[in-house]
Amino acid sequence: MALELIHLSSVVHAPFVDPDGGRIGRVQDLIIQVGAASHPPVTGLVVRIGGRDLFVAIEKISSITPSRVTFTADRVDLRKFERRAGELLLAEDLLARHAINLVRGRLITANEIELAQVDGRWEVVGVDPGRRPVLRRLIPGRLSERVSPKHLVDWESIEPFVGHVPSAHLRIPYRKLAKLHPAQIADLVEAASHDEGEEIIEAVGADRELEADVFEELDVEHQAEFVNSRSDVEAARLISRMAPDEAADLISSVDQERRLAVLELLSEPQRVKVRNLLNYHPDTAGGVMSPDFVLVHESATVGEAIEAIRTSHAATESLHVVFVVDEEGVSIGHVTVVALIRANPAAAIRSVVRSNMAQVSVENDLDQVARKMSDFNLTVLPVIDRSSGHVVGIITIDDVIDVLLPQGWRRDFASDSGEGS
Repeated sequence: MALELIHLSSVVHAPFVDPDGGRIGRVQDLIIQVGAASHPPVTGLVVRIGGRDLFVAIEKISSITPSRVTFTADRVDLRKFERRAGELLLAEDLLARHAINLVRGRLITANEIELAQVDGRWEVVGVDPGRRPVLRRLIPGRLSERVSPKHLVDWESIEPFVGHVPSAHLRIPYRKLAKLHPAQIADLVEAASHDEGEEIIEAVGADRELEADVFEELDVEHQAEFVNSRSDVEAARLISRMAPDEAADLISSVDQERRLAVLELLSEPQRVKVRNLLNYHPDTAGGVMSPDFVLVHESATVGEAIEAIRTSHAATESLHVVFVVDEEGVSIGHVTVVALIRANPAAAIRSVVRSNMAQVSVENDLDQVARKMSDFNLTVLPVIDRSSGHVVGIITIDDVIDVLLPQGWRRDFASDSGEGS
């Protein structure tokens, strides 16, 4: 049997009456206890009586309807309402505010909060992020109740922002955000307000690797916004977990007077890589390349090349190709992972090497890089130092896409009104 939903907006400011219908006061808000329950229970109401906001336990309420809330006890406790830990006020704290749709990885606005009585207990069942609640408020009287939710999002699928309620002692659980891809979390941060973004970043900070992955996905503006609010030690700790090319981009967004101090706090290998990348113009192959890739000598076997991939700390997308060099360190070709898997592990790497892979030099601009990858249908492109002939980095297809897409493109997809989707 379908639940009969009650709109929060129809209860707030409704008359608070005695069993005979006599008016006692007016409902100001409903209180929920956030915890383990998938649908948080309504634990009480804030009722204004004689100019005072008082707490009324839900057990003392006999009925809740869009037109009135009926009190069933003998008398009202006249003590002033005070919020307890873990409590949220539905109208004040949540209504018309942002929440995270954890299923879609989008921000939604709780334009309405829907309540229902389940097994005798009032609880929050979901939020309506659509435009219908706005329409409903414009329709007078009982006609408004006929405008039913069209895009109800189950409460189990959302996570509200509660950082603006210090006394609630609640934070976004890391375990919920961890189910999303780092790019989805970055989308949320970019679509959110600064304070909401800080809540998200604080939540993912429970996993330092995830935090670094999220920062890698943020645009430069938001990277600067959040990293400049951190101490040098905190900034260096974050940057140390990022890929060198992403770390170089982030260092560039740090206030100039702090860059050297942050760089000096990195480990020497990471510091050297980042410094080298900072020498290149950001709109060139050298400026977007990653210095982490797999390279083996031409005397290696197929099995040794596979072992080099297995033990490499390079990003997964950088391991699709192994580069092969001669005695002088000059590239003589490449081998794909697929070719290595298909070959005999004891075979010489030279027997499977291909010498016709396209390449670019560090000074090539990004349009040249994109054309080269498109013409040769590549997902990985080596970057060569012309003076030495050495491979000094690689560019992956996602690097090119990130750079060529217009700034702010991600925000077009990061929020969701709920209507028409």
